[in-house]
Amino acid sequence: MKTIAPWFFAVCALLVGIEAAAQTLPPANQYMGPPGTATMHANAASSNATTNRGPGSLLVSTTSVNFSAVFPTILMGSDGMIVSVATKWSDQTPYVYLLNPTTLESLATMKLVKSSISDMAGGIYSYLDNNDRLVLVDADGLLKRISYSQQTSGSWSLNVESQVQIGYPDVVGLVPDYQGRVWFATAQGTSGTSGAVVGYYDPTSNQTSAFTLPAGEQVANSISSSPSGVAVASTSALYLFQSGSSGPEQVWRQAYDQGPARKPGQLSWGTGATPAFFGPQTGYEYLTITDNAAPQEHILVYQTTSGTLIGSVPFLISGTNSGNEDAAIAVGNSVFYPSTYGYQYPPSAESGTSSPTSAPFVGGMQRVDVLTDGSGLTTVWQSGVVSAGEPRLSLADNLIYTIGLDTTTGVYSLITVDPATGAPVSSTPYGSAMGDNPLQMVSLISPSGVLYQGTKGGILRDRAGALRGGDGLRRNRLGGMALSTATVVVGIPASSRRVGLNQRITPRPRRSVRLDPQTAGKTGLTAVPAEEVSAKSRFSRAFSFSRSFSRFAWSVRSPPYSRFQR
Repeated sequence: MKTIAPWFFAVCALLVGIEAAAQTLPPANQYMGPPGTATMHANAASSNATTNRGPGSLLVSTTSVNFSAVFPTILMGSDGMIVSVATKWSDQTPYVYLLNPTTLESLATMKLVKSSISDMAGGIYSYLDNNDRLVLVDADGLLKRISYSQQTSGSWSLNVESQVQIGYPDVVGLVPDYQGRVWFATAQGTSGTSGAVVGYYDPTSNQTSAFTLPAGEQVANSISSSPSGVAVASTSALYLFQSGSSGPEQVWRQAYDQGPARKPGQLSWGTGATPAFFGPQTGYEYLTITDNAAPQEHILVYQTTSGTLIGSVPFLISGTNSGNEDAAIAVGNSVFYPSTYGYQYPPSAESGTSSPTSAPFVGGMQRVDVLTDGSGLTTVWQSGVVSAGEPRLSLADNLIYTIGLDTTTGVYSLITVDPATGAPVSSTPYGSAMGDNPLQMVSLISPSGVLYQGTKGGILRDRAGALRGGDGLRRNRLGGMALSTATVVVGIPASSRRVGLNQRITPRPRRSVRLDPQTAGKTGLTAVPAEEVSAKSRFSRAFSFSRSFSRFAWSVRSPPYSRFQR
């Protein structure tokens, strides 16, 4: 009888753990592209969680490409090609980009129509369908499906494969339901007093149906879908819609405290959160948003079927960092929200005057769990993590990835956070220039473990290991030094280039995976002692268990620097 190596059982346990975690996500929407990469918030449910493994918390190399454009939407189809919608600074107009996933070279572009209503309208909220076509509604109200192809000459092109007029030009939310209808929400109403419009285009009947929200209600965030329906958060209430005999039907509406005005670090009045479905069984038993109560915001969780409020928990510290403009990470029984209170956006993106007019950005993050019997909520931890990007959870390596900001030095870093404790795990600095600002945009984690992050100037590409040709990196590592970052900056004029086309290498002594509290404090991160985390949290134990196997599997399955394709 052959003896099976112990590592085999470890890897099998890891895979089982990943599969168990994956089951907490809602079922994949068959009308969308690959789960985790086909839409801004990872999937139709907007869970901001993926089963793809990220670049990890060890050696990470970063490539930065400047396009003089803001990249809020970075998507990847089943073939690994990157399709993005970005707004150029030169004309404030959205463009579709087709990018090489390895070099970030622009292979083709397509100019869209500029919206006169909202910076978020005109195609920013879009998704890839099950044929890897980009689906968006432009500022003329045309629902487009844009494909790409390579010519015999080797060049690439973007092509409008189909388009239909839906009659609503200022769409800010777009998602397919589980029957293939394309749902949308407009920023404003069709007149000065009417509310925003929620509707859908049905490709089987070639008809558009719509529902008008109450007067004065606007929509400033994306929308989400699950088998139970489509969730929309207006500036006053959270809704669940389903398709009825005559069009969209309101299943329920729950008003929340919208506060007196938007807070500094928010783009609009009302909730800053895209509604997210989550749950431990089906993956969509619950819905979550934040309210906009002043000065203390709250994390809200509702029963999806009935709209019943399960619980309301104060979000961070009143008047200090209790404000949010990001969608949650929502998976299993847990939700994670970062603070954006005081974050400075471009003035053109903000709507109305904030109250107060300004505030310092100090960051913070909070995890809240639904009690196992569904009767209420409990805060598991609060952390001082300063997140300048919208966090994303990798269920494969059990790390939260985001862009951290050292508020003293202005340096941005790719950071990882332990979801079980809120403690920082690693930090990889990459820059401090204006174009490095991630503007609270969310990243994409590819199936090959590469993380792509949009910035004010372009895109970052982060992957595990050294850059190609980085023999010096290998020697330094073998010589007892771990290099925290190796960065190549491409496409920046010589007059403004930070490090040129050579690698910028920042060595420092090797350290353990987890940052100690002193190191964390210097980088603007605050660790929360593990003993402060609820011992009864099954989620915490699951993360800790799976991470031990994850680290072991890293060491046995491949030699250094060969984990991903170069």
